[in-house]
Amino acid sequence: MEFSALEIATFLSGEIIGDPTIKINNVSKIEDGKPGTLTFLANLKYENFLYETNASVVLINADFVPVREVKATMIKVKDAYAALSSLLDLYVKSVPEKRGIEQPNFIDQSAKTDNASYLGAFCYIGKNVSLGKNVKVYPHAWIDDNCIIGDNTILYSGVKLYAATQIGKNCIIHAGAVIGADGFGFAPLEDGSYKKVQQIGNVTIEDNVEIGANSTIDRATLGTTHVKKGVKIDNLVQVAHNVVVGENTVMAAQFGVAGSTSIGQNCVFGGQAGVAGHLKVGNNVTMAAKTGATNNIKDNTLLMGAWGIEASRFRRAEAVFRNLPELVAEVNNLKKEIRKIKNE
Repeated sequence: MEFSALEIATFLSGEIIGDPTIKINNVSKIEDGKPGTLTFLANLKYENFLYETNASVVLINADFVPVREVKATMIKVKDAYAALSSLLDLYVKSVPEKRGIEQPNFIDQSAKTDNASYLGAFCYIGKNVSLGKNVKVYPHAWIDDNCIIGDNTILYSGVKLYAATQIGKNCIIHAGAVIGADGFGFAPLEDGSYKKVQQIGNVTIEDNVEIGANSTIDRATLGTTHVKKGVKIDNLVQVAHNVVVGENTVMAAQFGVAGSTSIGQNCVFGGQAGVAGHLKVGNNVTMAAKTGATNNIKDNTLLMGAWGIEASRFRRAEAVFRNLPELVAEVNNLKKEIRKIKNE
């Protein structure tokens, strides 16, 4: 599909600087911009590319003022990144959706699938499963007994939902994710072996949650592992049994949280960060990449480092650590001087 700069600006309620008639039919990164494409500038570290890009149209923030001439047509919007997201939504909606029921597959007679818009080949849908309106289940997905899936939710290929999992509306679960597997529960015995503790709870995921490829959310030992609305989970994330994740929290790849921990709302967890079990994490907590937490965390805290140190303290400690070889040499010299003074 082809759009003019004027049509895009009208859709985004933006201001055009340049040629309103110029046409685009694709998108590109600003550093790799090509004629006939649209790109955007939201992060100022890419500003230099703005003056060199060959893209035809660039979305920029309304408060941004170029310091050099820009050959592309610019469209000023309140938030360039959000505006790009709106355009990409428009593009996705223009792509024909998958519809109908493909064969072969297995759908138990007791399952309610009439409202689903797409069931891919080789999917398995167990007893008493309920699928909401416009649900899409891609090939090789497995939905065990008594699962409930809300309207407009998408399960991509290879998703596994264990029994009694509940998924809300407008969720997206990417390929290979496993929801409802047994939590890691084993009781140590006197002979050094371990006895499995049966996991008989479930997983509940509220509306507007997205779960990345190959992530896992374990069922509760008793009760529910609960992911609240608006949560965004990246690929390769582990959420253990009986964890509660608060609204609009985001988790980057390889983050892990151990069992029975409660996480507040609007938290941000960087890649490879980890939270130990049986803790309480407050609201608006941020943990930088590779940060570990072994104690409760208060609201509005920023943690950094493997020991989960408050950010300002961590930066001071890091400054000392960077100079540690010099400090050690200085201490050794002082020790030599002290010994010399004592000998004299």
